[in-house]
Formats: sequence, structure tokens, C-alpha cells
Amino acid sequence: MVKASEVEVKPFVLDDFTQDKATHGSIKKVSKKELRTLANDLGLKYEESDIVFTKKMITAYLNNMK
Repeated sequence: MVKASEVEVKPFVLDDFTQDKATHGSIKKVSKKELRTLANDLGLKYEESDIVFTKKMITAYLNNMK
């Protein structure tokens, strides 16, 4: 049997049991050239404004994941 005075009580901190997101690897930046190549490979029609918008959206999404 264990006496109550022998038990050490600590608060539960979830971060002690989870890995940091940074340990999963670094986030790669997406270039407009890569987006153009991908669109061409997929047979998609696009304008330069579409590429700029997509790059901004992907960059914001990846930064939010940090």
C-alpha cells in the first residue's frame, strides 16, 4: 500500500506528451514556377493572377501550420 503522503501530485501538462510541430520537418516554400509546372502537368488553364493568388494561399496555409 502507498500512503497519501508518499504520492507526488503534479498538474497535467499536455505539451509534455506531444511533439512539437517543428520536429516533423521544415515547411517547403512553393514557387510560382512549381505551380505553373503542376498546372501544366494537370492540364489546367490558368492566368498569372491565378498563380499569384494560389501561391499566397498556400504560403498562408503553411505558415498557419507552424
